[in-house]
Amino acid sequence: MQRPIIIGIAGGSASGKSSIARKLRNAFADYKTVIRIKEDDYYNDQSDMSMEERLKVNYDHPFAFDHKLLISQLEDLINDKTIEKPIYDYVEYTRSDKTELIESGDVIILEGLFVLEDEEIRDLLDIKVYVDTPADVRFIRRLRRDIKERGRSIDSIIDQYMSVVRVMHDQFIEPSKKYADIIIPEGGHNAVAIDLLITKIASILN
Repeated sequence: MQRPIIIGIAGGSASGKSSIARKLRNAFADYKTVIRIKEDDYYNDQSDMSMEERLKVNYDHPFAFDHKLLISQLEDLINDKTIEKPIYDYVEYTRSDKTELIESGDVIILEGLFVLEDEEIRDLLDIKVYVDTPADVRFIRRLRRDIKERGRSIDSIIDQYMSVVRVMHDQFIEPSKKYADIIIPEGGHNAVAIDLLITKIASILN
């Protein structure tokens, strides 16, 4: 089997990483498999912690993620092995007891805050993408998403953004932009950049 192409999509919280990942996946739906993996599912297992302790964790720091497991499972996919991908429960602030069975394929799309920040992950990527969206747009998107999808209150979202998210973005995520092969302004709304990326992937596959 030919080694799968691994595309890493990084960027700030609510920058549009998922929108781009979905569009890429849809563009290559005819191939054997286009796998989409979210770094968020690799948050550390915190089932041994109380809810009070879980709420105090900085989820916007690289240490909040089990990158060792993520790297191991990426290597398994590269070697045509099936993985049992973890699933994260945003309501319980820990890993779900359910997993997702994923077989290797032609293209692996990895999206997450720190996929360009971590050198070991970066070295596995064939194409490195950074989604560059203004902070005010990202905050509004995060506010809507966390209320609708994650059951968070407005006050908790604002407090977390001001005290943690913005600081961690400036410290870890924004500097990782220098490693990108492609920088996409405005995320999923940038049709030209996405079309160019699709063309590049198609040229490699063919």
